[in-house]
Amino acid sequence: MRAVVRSKVRKPDAMTGQDSPAQRELEKFRLYFSAPGDKAPSFAVYKSDSVKKQLDELFHGKCAYCESFYASTAPVDVEHYRPKGAVHEDATHPGYWWLGMDWENLLPSCIDCNRKRKQSMPKLSAKLLTLQEQQRGFSHGVLVSSGKKDSFPVLGTRASTEASSILNEYPLLLDPCGDNPDEHLKFHIDRSNLISLVIPQPHPGTDLPVMGVNGADRAMREVIDEALGLGLSLKGVVSIHVYGLNRLGLVQERTRLLRQLEFLEMLALDIGVMAQELKPDPARPKPTDTRDEGIARRLNLLQEQVLREMKRMARPQEPYSAMVQTWIEGFKARLLA
Repeated sequence: MRAVVRSKVRKPDAMTGQDSPAQRELEKFRLYFSAPGDKAPSFAVYKSDSVKKQLDELFHGKCAYCESFYASTAPVDVEHYRPKGAVHEDATHPGYWWLGMDWENLLPSCIDCNRKRKQSMPKLSAKLLTLQEQQRGFSHGVLVSSGKKDSFPVLGTRASTEASSILNEYPLLLDPCGDNPDEHLKFHIDRSNLISLVIPQPHPGTDLPVMGVNGADRAMREVIDEALGLGLSLKGVVSIHVYGLNRLGLVQERTRLLRQLEFLEMLALDIGVMAQELKPDPARPKPTDTRDEGIARRLNLLQEQVLREMKRMARPQEPYSAMVQTWIEGFKARLLA
């Protein structure tokens, strides 16, 4: 997950203006909840083509949570950060219906991050270094129900009506347009057993008073207690589990990219060594070999191309760019060492 500035794209046409489809839809819901009738209105504006187009441009066709390209596998799920019609953690909550057509509340998601289903993941732990500590891959993993759907755990007082303030909530899920994910999440890359896990960062927000997590099950409460004891980001810990950021299929996709990066590193280093060997040795001068000099120049150019390809893979438009950036920082450190 990486931070995204929503203002970089204009508001969708369906949500612009006082007489927009979004405003008309909101008025229907206001009328219904002021005097509930037999049948509630339906949410439709968030599915508009103009909404999907702007979300696609803002996130470069990637899932807001895991950075997977969704277009190649399935249509985008237009996701409500605050769920529109129900809240999994509070059976009595009507959902944040007044935000169902709010541009600031919409994100693009792949089906695995958004829809609840069983996924193979490492053993539930706030540290999420189980794989590193046990060195047994996913052999001790478990099938866990992940996917956001209508989950929205919060600390504090949950807003239940349009008149109540969402500022009294402390969401335990990351919003890439409202939070800086780098403050809450980081990648642990194991090069000896090539794999990358998303793990929570230490974060000052861990000193928040625990004001009830609104329906979190026992396993999740244990993870939250562990995070508090370790000084880790609560948003990071909960987001990793709810979005399924370490689900087996996603980890495998990231590993394929890591293999490519490892190959590029080996290539860049070997090319650099060959170019260096072709340079004349000042300690042992010999007649200039123009052919060797030409080959050395071409090798240096090739090495620059390989390094540019690494940098290209870390651009915001590319999949798993946050992980790639972490790998590049490690590559730089290895060069200095």
